[in-house]
Amino acid sequence: MFFLFSHKKNNFKKNTVQNFYQVKLKAIKIHKNVPGSFYCGCKINWTQKKGIPNLLSCGYKIRKNKIRATRIEWEHVVPAWQFGHQKKCWKKGGRKACIKIDQKYKYIQSDLHNLQPAIGEINGDRSNFMYSQLNIKSSQYGKCSMKIDFKKKLVEPPERARGTIARTYFYMSEQYKIVLSPKQKMLFRLWDKKFPVTKWECEREKLIFQIQKNHNNYIFKNCKRK
Repeated sequence: MFFLFSHKKNNFKKNTVQNFYQVKLKAIKIHKNVPGSFYCGCKINWTQKKGIPNLLSCGYKIRKNKIRATRIEWEHVVPAWQFGHQKKCWKKGGRKACIKIDQKYKYIQSDLHNLQPAIGEINGDRSNFMYSQLNIKSSQYGKCSMKIDFKKKLVEPPERARGTIARTYFYMSEQYKIVLSPKQKMLFRLWDKKFPVTKWECEREKLIFQIQKNHNNYIFKNCKRK
């Protein structure tokens, strides 16, 4: 059973979504008019159950994994590792174990505010790496300016995603008591200020509220001013 977490009352409420597969179907409906894939801005051709990125539309160059590069996957902006690795269930068997035995974890990993449609190869390469700003001159993905330092396990996302990333992290931190380092807070404050809330963010936030019944106030409060 899928649960809706109420931050104000600090409890769970039953929702109609029953599992992560159903959450992904809801996410597809929300993002059918998305202006492009999250990091790279590639146009997406949606079917009822999956998305296929048009790599030519954004100049994406496949780095290594052709199969994942030609499909859309649901990226956790705040990675599952970050909100799961300290749980007892994670130590027993990682993400799969937590899905089976921890109801709160199941909800957090299915929070629609934290899910974005990304090219599968990018989703895989990013893994659970933290966001940062890197001294890398060129991207490994053609015209998509996603930069990943695999040795340092750090990611510099394209500018188009930075504001949304910041506001998602602030929301997740507040909603689920996820601790951010001073360095993370400073970076995300900078991105939040430099890359203001967009029209699509407001539209997406509204659609998620209709399903999940809670706002990301770091987006919502700015939408009301527009």
